[in-house]
Parts: sequence; C-alpha cells; structure tokens
Amino acid sequence: MQITGMLYGAQLLQYVDFPTSDVLGPGATEDDIRDLIAHHKTIFIKPVFKGGVGRKGKHGLVGQARDLKTALKEKERLYFAELPHEKGIAKANGVTFEGAVPGENEVYLSITDSTEFRAPTMTLTHRGGIDIEELDPKFIARVPFEALTGLKAFVVANALTDIGAPREIVSPLVQYVPKLWELMHYYGMTALELNPIRMRPEKEGRLTPVACDFKCAFDRDDARWSRLDLPDHLFTTDASEFEQEVNALRTYQGQSDVFVINDEGTILAPTFGGGANALVTEVLSEAAIISSDFGGNPPYAKMREVARICYKHWLPQTNVLFIIGGKANNTDIYETFRAMGDALREYFSRHGPTPLYVVVGRGGPNLVRGLGTLAETCEALGLPFRFFGFDSAISEVVNYAKRVDAWMRAGGRAQIAARLGLKEAA
Repeated sequence: MQITGMLYGAQLLQYVDFPTSDVLGPGATEDDIRDLIAHHKTIFIKPVFKGGVGRKGKHGLVGQARDLKTALKEKERLYFAELPHEKGIAKANGVTFEGAVPGENEVYLSITDSTEFRAPTMTLTHRGGIDIEELDPKFIARVPFEALTGLKAFVVANALTDIGAPREIVSPLVQYVPKLWELMHYYGMTALELNPIRMRPEKEGRLTPVACDFKCAFDRDDARWSRLDLPDHLFTTDASEFEQEVNALRTYQGQSDVFVINDEGTILAPTFGGGANALVTEVLSEAAIISSDFGGNPPYAKMREVARICYKHWLPQTNVLFIIGGKANNTDIYETFRAMGDALREYFSRHGPTPLYVVVGRGGPNLVRGLGTLAETCEALGLPFRFFGFDSAISEVVNYAKRVDAWMRAGGRAQIAARLGLKEAA
C-alpha cells in the first residue's frame, strides 16, 4: 500500500462524498485538539508512516485520549514511533488525531484488481475491524464485477444478503459503496481498502457508513493519479538514493521498478519481466543487490539512464553484471542492450575499469543484433562474457551466474583485474 490512514484518506474520499471520521494532522493546535475532544468525547492518536505501513494497532501504536493532557502525551510517544515490517523498520513522522465514531456494526471493504478473476473484485464483510484473514470465510463475500459497467448497487446488495448481514446496514452500504469504485477507477488506483467502516446511527435512526481507516495503492504508470494533486513524498518510503533516482524515471513507456535487496551483494541483475524477477531474486538470494523489472519496451534514452544509475551506485562492488529476462513479446532487445552497453562504456570512461563478468540471458525481437552490440562493448572494454538465448532455461542461466560469482570470489576477480591492468581487485 502507498497511502494508509485518514490524513490523506479523508481528503481522497471527499472526491466521492463518502463520509469519514474527523481528522486533524500533525500541525493541529492545542485548541484544535481540545475542540475535537469536546465534540467526540474520545479521540485516537495514530502515527503517520510513509509508504503505507499497516498493523499499527497490533504493535500498540494507536493511542486513545479523552482529555488534552493525555492526547499530548500520546502525541509525544507516537510522533517518531518505529514499526518493524517485512522490509525493515519504518519510522513515523507525525501523528493524526481522529474523532471516535459511535456504531455497533463494523464493515470491511476492499476493491482490488484480482489476478484470480481477471477482473476488479470487491471483498466485503459485516464483521470488520479485524484482519480479514482471521475471519470465517462464510462471512466474507468476494465478488468480481465488470470494469466497464462498474460496481452496481445490486452487486453490493446481493453480496450482503449472501453473507447474512443485518438488514439495517444493507441500504446505507448499497447507497455509498459503489462510489468507491468511481474513486478507484477514475484516479488510477489498483487497490482500495476501508477497515473499518463504522455504521453511525443518525437522529432519525438511519445508519450512515463512516470510513475510519483507509488504504490504497496507485499504479504510478497510470497518469490519472496526478489528478489528485498529492505531494510526491507520499510515494517515497525510506527509499535509498538509488531507488529514488530510478523511480523518478517513471514514464508511460517502460517499467522502472526497483528495490534494494542487499547493499553488500555482488550480483547486479537488471531484470526484464515480473516472472523473471521473482525467479531471479529467489535463486540469487543475498548475492543479488537489487530486485528489478525494467521491461515494458523502454526507449533507448530511458534505458540508458536507468543503466547509468545502476552502474554508478553498484558497479564497484559487482562481480557479475547479470542482464536477464524471459522471451519478450514487444521489447526491442537491440535498443535495450545498446543502451546498457553505451552506459557501461560511459562508466568505464568516467570512472575507469572495474573487474566484471557479464552474463546475459534473453529472448525477443532483435535478439541477435542486441547480443552482437553488447558483445562488441564487452570485447572493447576487455570484459569476459557469456550469453544465453531464448532456447536456454532461465533457471539454468541464473545458476550459471551464481557459479560465476563464486569463481569471482575465489580469485576470478583478481585475474580480471590483472587483465584490465589494475593493481588489485576492489
């Protein structure tokens, strides 16, 4: 998830008039907080993390206050809180103050692009407020729907009936839930989750669904997200300088998805294709420096710049430059390999030679021409290389790269350094 919490979630939900809890940001004054407490009696204080880190409640990072003194104490505790997650430790920078919403019923709702159904899919339960994985499947409705026609009211009504939801919450949800598809579709989201939606009773007895927590993810290559005028820092986590440089190259053509796996690794593997990336990162394990997907037929200028950034940050410690991908359908192999080769020449020209073994595995349009131009570059720079075509199993190519890395560690790097006229291997 790229955005979590109501600080920006409330702003996004306003685009479709979906009710939300009252929220104050990190800059709220004491008078603002006091007024919020007076209105709602109870408020919740939550840390704000970049990049959409979840499960704050399970780590004791949600505070509760009924007076200003307690609220300020919780603010002090949570403002720079740290939260461990699968990729490391996230550090908060600020808190939100959110008014409590009364209500007996809590609802979980998410809309995602499902690979199982090959369609947008609504997941809905009237027993929200908990992790969906902990709930009995009989209380969960998962309903794919047509993106062209959108999320219709009858789809929501049928889903709630199928899981035995209380009758009094059906009509309000049928009225408001379809609005969320408009938000997701019109602004380029790939996922949207509200948990919980609390069913607040109004004076006339009718219930109103109120979003009390928010998560969403955007397709950054879909320009529609820019309609929201969101600040750029929302899309950065504790990303390294390298990751931020590459991600800044996002365009409508070509992927630039990258994540640093091990900043002490020795195999630099620019990868083309999500399937290839999954296999490569799993097999290379800690030897891999980055996990990446540079497919999508990137133009020459973009691919050269991506390669330049990769080389600048990682080539001095790299044993194996491992250019790998499946058999492409539309990516011009010649253009991508020419760009990567030119960037390699530029690096050697500016920074001098570095001991390196080049391994390539690829298939697709203009493959032979692409391998030819990359071979010329390696020969001109005095680098050993081994190329594999579309008829080679990608798993065997990955294992070959690992064996080359082992050889480099065992003295091969020093041999190549001597061949390049270097006094010693880095």
